[in-house]
Amino acid sequence: MLGSLTYLNLSHAQFQGGIPHNLGNLSKLQYLDLGGNDLKPKSLQWVSGLSSLQYLDLSDADLRKATDWLKVTFEHPSLLELHLSACSLKDDPSPISVNSTKSLVVLNLSENNFSSVPMSIFGLHGLVSIDLSGNSLEGPIPDYFRNISFLEVLDLSRNSLNSSTPNSLFSLNHLQFLNLSSNEIDQNISEILLSLSRCCLDCLESLDMAHNDLFGHLVDQLGHFKNLAHLSLTGNNISGHIPLSIGELSSLKFFDVSENQLNGTFPLCFGQLESLETLNLGFNLLGVVSETHFSNLTRLTTLEASQNRLRFEPNSSWIPPFQCRIIKLSQWHLGPKFPRWLKFQKNLSVLDISKTGISDILPTWLLNLPTQFEYVNLSCNQLTGGISYLNVREIVDLRSNRFTGQLPRVFPTLQYLILSNNLFSGPLFELVCNSLRGGPMECLAIERNFLSGEIPDCWNHWRGLGYLNLENNNLTGKIPPSLGHLNLLVLNLRNNGMFGELPSTLQLSTSLIMLDLSDNHFSGSVPAWIGDKLSKLEILSLRSNNFDGHIPQKICQLQSLRILDLGHNNISGAIPKCFSNLSAMANKGNQNTYMFQWSSISTNNFFYLRALLVLKGRQDVYSTILGLVTSICLSTNRLIGEIPKELGSLVELRSLNVSRNLLIGNIADEIGNMKLMESLDLSMNQLTGEIPSSFSNLNFLNHFNVSYNNLTGQIPTSTQLQSFGNLSYMGNHLYGPPLTKNRSTNRTPTDVANNGSRSEGSNVNWLYVSIVLGFVMGFSGVVAPLFYIKSWRHAYYRKLDHIGRKLYMSLGYYG
Repeated sequence: MLGSLTYLNLSHAQFQGGIPHNLGNLSKLQYLDLGGNDLKPKSLQWVSGLSSLQYLDLSDADLRKATDWLKVTFEHPSLLELHLSACSLKDDPSPISVNSTKSLVVLNLSENNFSSVPMSIFGLHGLVSIDLSGNSLEGPIPDYFRNISFLEVLDLSRNSLNSSTPNSLFSLNHLQFLNLSSNEIDQNISEILLSLSRCCLDCLESLDMAHNDLFGHLVDQLGHFKNLAHLSLTGNNISGHIPLSIGELSSLKFFDVSENQLNGTFPLCFGQLESLETLNLGFNLLGVVSETHFSNLTRLTTLEASQNRLRFEPNSSWIPPFQCRIIKLSQWHLGPKFPRWLKFQKNLSVLDISKTGISDILPTWLLNLPTQFEYVNLSCNQLTGGISYLNVREIVDLRSNRFTGQLPRVFPTLQYLILSNNLFSGPLFELVCNSLRGGPMECLAIERNFLSGEIPDCWNHWRGLGYLNLENNNLTGKIPPSLGHLNLLVLNLRNNGMFGELPSTLQLSTSLIMLDLSDNHFSGSVPAWIGDKLSKLEILSLRSNNFDGHIPQKICQLQSLRILDLGHNNISGAIPKCFSNLSAMANKGNQNTYMFQWSSISTNNFFYLRALLVLKGRQDVYSTILGLVTSICLSTNRLIGEIPKELGSLVELRSLNVSRNLLIGNIADEIGNMKLMESLDLSMNQLTGEIPSSFSNLNFLNHFNVSYNNLTGQIPTSTQLQSFGNLSYMGNHLYGPPLTKNRSTNRTPTDVANNGSRSEGSNVNWLYVSIVLGFVMGFSGVVAPLFYIKSWRHAYYRKLDHIGRKLYMSLGYYG
């Protein structure tokens, strides 16, 4: 029975111990597929004896030491197709001779380690298809392809080929599929199209040159390729107009020119492309779109044209001729009404109409369409109303709208839920404890809303969650212990009303790179386990809480820490000398983009990590450049002792703020070694001595403050130190430029209000007298009753708290 076998498929069979050698007796076998089995050369010796073999697939076999065996295989007299993808093949100094080979038609050497095209290929004159994609090919494309005159398929994609395409490619009169995508080809696209039109005008069906360095304009000859069905030029530098001749490509099914610099009017002739299924024009500079552009596109299933600022205002009764699965029109002008024509899309799975100027109530029919969405992005509009349920499988992005009401229930398989910057209110309980029991949620972002109540303690089934941002809400209570059992990368609870000590379970979140608990009412000591267990932390902010005690020495173990903010607490003790061990602040090459991307649906699905930092004397949100920031802020605590000279080794530090403490002693000369320092604030301490002369080396300073210390002597001369005003130096005994007087002796911050002036002699300052009298009268008439009338006092403080919260939210609200 087996002796007459002609077809055998054993792909991905997971063989243990190799393949039986007696299979070599299958003398009539014509088709053999052993792909995906990670086979070794010794277990394949029998294959070369299959005299009738025409098709052989050994993909994923380890053939790096099988040169002799390969030579025999290449010279097999009857072999027509040979697939050696991902076989660890590399350049061979002794090329395989294939002069006797006449039969081979299809050769697949993709996903190997070739740095140049094997010369032996060019002796295979009968080849019709060559696949060398995903190797490490470098330099120009070899000029020997003219020797393979019958070639129909050539795939050299995903390599590092550069220069321009050789003339030999344009002598291939039978070429049907040409893929040169993801290389470094630097050539005018018009030259390529003109050359191809002279050699394969009537046979070319697919041209893919995406992600190269092509430039120039598309030419009218493009419309002469009557059989062209697939054209991809995305990710180049092509400019100018889309030629009108595009409407003549009657066979065109796939057209992608996204991520270029195309401009001008969107050609009406697109409406003639009845075979078109995929249209991608995203990230260009194209103009107005009308109903006519879609008049005959009855087969269209993918419409992607984001980032063009196109205006589309169809008649309210317009019914599209297509049924799309994917529609992505971000930054089009579709508003102000919600586009009603979407109601007729019965197969819609992916929808992105973010930043489209819609200011309308979200229609209920959108989330009740017969298909189930995979991805919905309605972000950055002015959509209003409530949402009770989101019938979306993977990704929802509704950030920066005006949605109100309770948080919506979600589909159990949802992975990313982004509701930031809306008006959602109420508790988290229903979403956290009931909606996703056993679900795979990876990202939950509900910052800048009006959520209230406590964070519920039922996170145990959220084991896949990596990003949790609940900042800028009205949440209260303690951090629930179950939150620590997650494998979080980011935990941001900033600017809420939470309190209590940090739960010890948080030390189980060993993957954390950002922990921001600032602007709450947390108390207790800063836990030592932060430095001992959270070894991957890069951003740690505990600012504006009620933490006390000393800074734990184990914080110095955080080798990846780039931003440390412990400002505005009640922390005492000395600044640890071991801060010099924070190597990410001392070594170059540690920058991080902090960009979170999700899904393969679109390369535009990402957001940057945000952090509210106090740098350069002001509070700002850092996002896209957050990875460039290195900062230590210990301001407004009760720290004592000297500023450790060891801090001078943190030469990559950009910002240091130890103001408003009780620090004493001289400023260490080593601080001047931090030559990249942009912001340095040592103000309002009890520092003595002179400003070190080494500060002249701080050439990047744009914020500097040593005011209200006991510093003496002349200000060192440098371009930067003389660029700051009196306020940076006042309250000391300093002299020299930039001070207008010889010496600065102001000692109290109240002098700032008087522009640094001091009254001299013993004359009575009647301004002060009037202030005192006003205070006494105000105290007796308003303030004093608050101490004695309990109901007045409670009402007063409730009102103050309410006003303070509203003012803080309005000032600290970042869109």
